[in-house]
Amino acid sequence: MVKLDFNSYLTSTGEVGFVDRVVSSLIYVQGLPGIKLEELVVFESGGVGQATSISEETVELLSFSRTEVKVGSRVARTESLLKIPVGDMLLGATIDPLGYSMDPAKMLPFMKETRAVDIMPMGISARARIQRPCNTGISFIDLMIPLGKGQRQLVIGDQKTGKTRVLLRTLLTQVREGSIGIYAAVGKSQLAIKQIEENLNSMGIQNQTLIIASSANDGAGMIFLTPYTAMTIAEYFRDQGRDVVVMLDDMSVHAKTYREISLFGRRFPGRNSYPGDIFYLHSRLLERAGNFIHKEKGEVSITCLPVIEAPQGDMTGYIQTNMISMTDGHLFFDHRRFVEGHRPAIDPFLSVTRVGRQTQSHLKQQIARELTSFLHDMEKIHTFKSFGAEMNEQIRRTLEKEERLIRFLDQTAYDT
Repeated sequence: MVKLDFNSYLTSTGEVGFVDRVVSSLIYVQGLPGIKLEELVVFESGGVGQATSISEETVELLSFSRTEVKVGSRVARTESLLKIPVGDMLLGATIDPLGYSMDPAKMLPFMKETRAVDIMPMGISARARIQRPCNTGISFIDLMIPLGKGQRQLVIGDQKTGKTRVLLRTLLTQVREGSIGIYAAVGKSQLAIKQIEENLNSMGIQNQTLIIASSANDGAGMIFLTPYTAMTIAEYFRDQGRDVVVMLDDMSVHAKTYREISLFGRRFPGRNSYPGDIFYLHSRLLERAGNFIHKEKGEVSITCLPVIEAPQGDMTGYIQTNMISMTDGHLFFDHRRFVEGHRPAIDPFLSVTRVGRQTQSHLKQQIARELTSFLHDMEKIHTFKSFGAEMNEQIRRTLEKEERLIRFLDQTAYDT
């Protein structure tokens, strides 16, 4: 994002506002009679914000400034929406949601093209049926819970169950197949962001990937903006005819951040104090992914893997059920399976893919059905075994067969 000059906008619009009060990331301003909803504003200190609500007396702004906005400081309109610079030069960089480099030593070159961060998703007439497989490089997923290019597959599970490792493995496989990888780290610690950078560098795919990161120390406005910036950049590469894979890690933090913004703004709280429009907010974002018709390439896709935390394996929470209902399937990471040593620790019975199987060959579909049926039968055998039932020779052979199968499907972090 280009640095905005406060004085030039003040002169061009002829309107000035004054900060009346500050509530966390929400700024209440008097003045600016001509302002419109979602219009970008610039503060006297050089930071920017966006109009989120307009009343007769004040204008509510969501601040994206890293510096403190003081009461009494001036605010100018820009008569434009929030836009970020996009271009191929972003590849290999780690940027914040406004498009600035996170590393002061690595300044990004000037990019001519800018795009609005929040847009309406494309309609059904611009979309194509999902037919191409999106390989993750993980046999367990590709055989039993396959993904298709353009699919929105939720990654859900408790903390420390290997979700990030699967995301990085998927990025590696897709970049090797020619896709662009975008990793949105939403409200992560600086250490976690650095670890993601190091992982991409060690894989050798940093030049075909991009990290959009907001730190846990950033304001709520910056954290809220992160996934939208990621999707906007993904749409740029899509329009260039490139398949894109977007990781949104994680949307639980995004939902909590929006709840914080809404409660500070005194909006009416709903279930678990989340605002009533949280479903619309997330579904509008995820609808921007999909498989699209392209004039030159025939079809091009944005595959999206949002992450949601399920504390203690609870999938019945408000945000969890919302995200499950608006995606094309989910991968459920089970803490018990992780402790037992399974990698990935995905529960094949609670995981679903709604459009991925149509990308599989008939042979792979048959293999998936056989594997699922066999593992389901093994669950019953383990239940009987837990009651102390005697095992005959046939059951022993079946248990040995299961052990060999699980060993075949397991992939550690070091498997390539």
